[in-house]
Amino acid sequence: MDFVRNDYNEICVYCHTPHAANATINAPLWNRTIRATTYTLYNQQTLSGEVSQPGPNSLTCLSCHDGQTAIDSIVNMPGSGRYWSNMAASPDKAFLDSWPKSARAIADASSHNALSKTGCLSCHSPGLENGAPDFTAAAIGTDLSNDHPVGVLLPSGSDWNAPGGIRGTMKYFDKDGNNRPTKDEIRFFDSGQGYEVECASCHDPHGVPGTGGAFIPTFLRVTADSSQICLTCHVK
Repeated sequence: MDFVRNDYNEICVYCHTPHAANATINAPLWNRTIRATTYTLYNQQTLSGEVSQPGPNSLTCLSCHDGQTAIDSIVNMPGSGRYWSNMAASPDKAFLDSWPKSARAIADASSHNALSKTGCLSCHSPGLENGAPDFTAAAIGTDLSNDHPVGVLLPSGSDWNAPGGIRGTMKYFDKDGNNRPTKDEIRFFDSGQGYEVECASCHDPHGVPGTGGAFIPTFLRVTADSSQICLTCHVK
């Protein structure tokens, strides 16, 4: 990433930290702010299965994609003495601005500390003269009613394929038969209410390698070509 988008001159730090992780969410060494949010859920008559608020395997994704919290809003900045526990649940602009940004090319450093979807898209929208990349497609917001449901219990019955693999609190489609979940296998997560569909069921934030190179786009675990990802779960 260029220096405008990468304040900290590192890459892993935007999600993870080796020490002083965010303890408010059950996610591996999580370094991002997780705001308490009630999301508007998908709730159509055709839905089979109870829907609840997104679990940890969706909230980690939504910590960037719901447009409430800046990309650089992390709990433990790189370097000594740059940890602030209050960042776990609420962004602190003063703390974020304490990071030296001498290389940043934008005049107003607070623009990356936006606390709302409008704030993020005030720069990252098409047609703006500042040249910021268009993030409108990635800004899902807090209204999830027009997106594939997350926090929905894994349904059963003849309309659904059943995952055969189980590992800890995860069920997965063990398509390669190696008895462990691999990056290109759809999975479901039990965070206390039963196995549920979450963002990470279909997406891997680190990407999934494909034949002959990197698998494109949107970090899907299974290609959408010929509806393959849909037909992993749905019987049609």
